[in-house]
Amino acid sequence: MSLAKAVVTGTVFRAPEKRFTQNNVPVSAFVLNIGDREEMLIRVIAKRAALDEIVSSISQDDRVLVEGRLQITTVKNENGAERRIYEIDANTIEMMGAASSVSSGSSASGEDIVKFSQEEFSDELIGEDEIPF
Repeated sequence: MSLAKAVVTGTVFRAPEKRFTQNNVPVSAFVLNIGDREEMLIRVIAKRAALDEIVSSISQDDRVLVEGRLQITTVKNENGAERRIYEIDANTIEMMGAASSVSSGSSASGEDIVKFSQEEFSDELIGEDEIPF
């Protein structure tokens, strides 16, 4: 279920991992800890090719800002208990305190910015059942 637009900052808890769909589309994912005193983990999924460069430069313990669509999935574990998984389908990922970023906005500093049209955010690009995570 997709809820709304979310903007979060946090520390990379688990380094990015890249996999490919059946149609050979790259999909990267990493886990972000947005909690200050205790762990509050969110999985960040980057389906857009323009985010590939910034995701490949992220490592564990880096501080990042992520903007995208918040999704909540409920799964059952072996005991039958339900567990919620929070994910963000990323539109923008920025390194905190670094000059490199890939964004859908504009920049006054003259950085190269990638702009996405609304059609590129369609779920038809990659079906939910095709994401390899």
